[in-house]
Amino acid sequence: MAEVTTTTAHTPVHALAVHETLSRCGTDTDQGLSSPQAEARLQEHGPNALPAADRDSAVRRFLRHLNDVLIYVLLGAAALTAALQHWVDTAVILAVVVVNATVGFLQEGRAERALEGIREMLSPEAQVLRDGRWQTVPADELVPGDTVRLRAGDKIPADLRLTEAHELAVEESALTGESVPALKSTDPVDAQAPLGDRTCMAFSGTMVTAGSGRGVVVATGAGTELGQINTMMSEVESLQTPLTRQIAAFGRWLALAVLALTAALVLVGFLLHGTEPGELLLAAASFAVAAIPEGLPALITITLALGVQTMARRSAITRRLPAVQTLGSVTVICSDKTGTLTKNEMTVARAVVGRQELTVTGTGYAPEGEVLSSTGEPLNPDHPGLRRLAAAMSIANDTELVQRHGRWSISGEPTEGALQAFAAKAGYDPAQAERLTTLPFSSENKLMATVAELDGEHGTRERRVLVKGAPDRLLERSSMPESQRQYWEDQIHELSAQGLRVLAAAERPAQAPDTAALTVDSLGTDLSFLGVVGIVDPPREEAVAAIEACHTAGISVKMITGDHIGTARAIAAQMGLDQGAGAVSGAQLEAADDDELRRLATSHHVFARTSPEHKLRLVRALQAEGEVVAMTGDGVNDAPALRRADVGVAMGVKGTEVTKEAAEIVLADDNFTTIEVAVEEGRRIYDNLRKAIVFLLPTNGAQSAVVLFAVALGWTLPLTPLQVLWVNMVTAVTLAFAFAFEPAEPGVMKRPPRDPSRGLVELRHTLQIAVVSLLIAAVTIGVFDWRMAAGDSLESARTVATTVLVVCQAFYLFNVKALQGTSLRPTVLLNNRAAWVCVAGLTAFQLLFIYAAPLQAVFDSQPLPLQHVGLVTLVGLAVFLVIEVLKLLLAQLPEPRRARRSASV
Repeated sequence: MAEVTTTTAHTPVHALAVHETLSRCGTDTDQGLSSPQAEARLQEHGPNALPAADRDSAVRRFLRHLNDVLIYVLLGAAALTAALQHWVDTAVILAVVVVNATVGFLQEGRAERALEGIREMLSPEAQVLRDGRWQTVPADELVPGDTVRLRAGDKIPADLRLTEAHELAVEESALTGESVPALKSTDPVDAQAPLGDRTCMAFSGTMVTAGSGRGVVVATGAGTELGQINTMMSEVESLQTPLTRQIAAFGRWLALAVLALTAALVLVGFLLHGTEPGELLLAAASFAVAAIPEGLPALITITLALGVQTMARRSAITRRLPAVQTLGSVTVICSDKTGTLTKNEMTVARAVVGRQELTVTGTGYAPEGEVLSSTGEPLNPDHPGLRRLAAAMSIANDTELVQRHGRWSISGEPTEGALQAFAAKAGYDPAQAERLTTLPFSSENKLMATVAELDGEHGTRERRVLVKGAPDRLLERSSMPESQRQYWEDQIHELSAQGLRVLAAAERPAQAPDTAALTVDSLGTDLSFLGVVGIVDPPREEAVAAIEACHTAGISVKMITGDHIGTARAIAAQMGLDQGAGAVSGAQLEAADDDELRRLATSHHVFARTSPEHKLRLVRALQAEGEVVAMTGDGVNDAPALRRADVGVAMGVKGTEVTKEAAEIVLADDNFTTIEVAVEEGRRIYDNLRKAIVFLLPTNGAQSAVVLFAVALGWTLPLTPLQVLWVNMVTAVTLAFAFAFEPAEPGVMKRPPRDPSRGLVELRHTLQIAVVSLLIAAVTIGVFDWRMAAGDSLESARTVATTVLVVCQAFYLFNVKALQGTSLRPTVLLNNRAAWVCVAGLTAFQLLFIYAAPLQAVFDSQPLPLQHVGLVTLVGLAVFLVIEVLKLLLAQLPEPRRARRSASV
């Protein structure tokens, strides 16, 4: 927390007494600041607002997306085709460039929107004591030293050191990860206390849920905890995804190769063959257009977009296309606990009545479940001990269960909501009772009591004092033998050790004075102790199976939470996360240097009492170890880590707008299982993108080789630039599109994550691309020379050569459908109906190219005899069989060794 006045003291304000804080701030709680003091401090500290991010102009941001070496080569090719007045070529290439830049431009600005979401969390106004009177001022005019009044429902406008707290409870889950509102007091805490344990502080952007209080402003604007998260957000650089990194590297190498070969082509043609400059420019344009896969960006976009639609149908909404593929490369998933692995709905899981230990089924606030005995038998609702325990928990309770749109929620406090759901499962209806007098809960007494008239055991109405609260406080007020007291203390200790929050209930017959006024003292010390319940934010049942599936897929799952370490351990044990390494506290992370942090991050799976900075450091440490990290979360405290992660996943139901804007993927159901489904979809998409690239590049490779050999050997070009563009266009918009629908490979979630240091295509794929390119080029040149030698016209021979390229690519599509094995299987040939539809579409396009007069005029094509078309089809089939043999040979190559360690699970 930032200092608020110039002082040599380094003690944080949460460790100072109230009078020391007031002295440091130069204020008092009777008069507050004077108007001149407030004005002077406003000039010194600036407004209580988060700084807006600097933004470039729209034109500058658009042009930034043209700063790519492959784009430069495409623009150069467009310039060449324009110089040769091949306007169709020029228009298509420029359209690809503009579309790619536009998509990038529209995706940009997400970080700015996330920062805007944080700014919107600030309160618009505040109740402030100035010049000795209370007044309402805009929150951005608050200054350090101002005294602020808080009531239930208020959004806290700045970081406050509390000076008064009357049953004050603050909802801080978005900031600290706590699953229940934090009870506040004015007592100082340890200087090293983590954020969630600073009970004397109220933080900007959080919400008062109960009680009232006052506090003195100790930090405003960027100095608040919320402001520090805002600063982290603005400083965190979003990483490129593995796909974008690999595509960028591929683009650089391809651009260099195209430029070098184009220069060599021009020199060879001019120096060896004396080719005319105009003809050389035509050849150079043909080569550039042939070599660059103009359809690749569109292919990637289409494949990812269809993956986005598939994921959306399964409740994962993607905000950034490459994130779909990145999920397929993830090696570590860092998950928040509250609301992600758990339901963020407090639930009674255990109960002890008399000497019976009971289990409560069902989770969340839905009153659906049973109370089971130790033998697993459901207890009868008339069970006297259970009925009395449920009545006390339900009647001494100010919360109601509410059902809206088929979903159960609460009107009130989460812990009391859990007790109402427990009572309903036990078969008790609180409408049967009438409350007469109530002693409200207080943090000092740690109990709530009420006098109620309710049905007795024999059907008569009777009045009883019902009490619920902290077990130690109720044991103090209960009469029982020492042995029984020891039994209850043992039970309470056992439940607490399991990470459960324990509450107790007690009762006694009501006396006449109780009905008039109920006080703590009047409760006496002769209560009848009814029993205890253990409350937990329960794990999502389906998340346990999803975590096991992730482990099978070689993905490590780590829980990073702001909750207490005992609770984190208990949940982790239930979910199969704590595998003997133990939990790491925020204090340990704080003390660790970078090397130690990397060791802790990789060797442990549970991190508790963490701050936003700890989460960010953990993500960075894992990335430094070569991991591809997915981070999930729902609170503003998760936003910096979400933005830094390779893929950020936000909760759509209970997540803050800040978190959603910072993330690439939003889960519509807040369910960890959806992440596992999205990982599977990501792996499928990654496989299909690789297949599409291995398919698409030989098209360009074969065309490039045809042009290169023709110029180098002084031959007539077998294809014109426009015919090259035709092949590129029709294969990209038909055949390549089929891979977007290719089903997942068998066992896709039983193999380890892909090594992010390896390229999108491996050595054997590169060899396949090279050999297939030369094979198809040789067949194309051979058929062209054969038809020229047979006396066909140049236009007719070029039409045959173009058709050979197209038909070979149609057959090659089925070679690529099975990269790891043979394609001569029905399961490969028939598992994707879209592939056959695409082949039919390509056939129709090529027949129009050959026989339609308008296309003949544009592309200089000629009608072919049907026997030529049949012969070309046989050539394509022969190429298919040769490539199948090639695949069998390449499959014998050893698998590349992983450059990084396997995920620790």
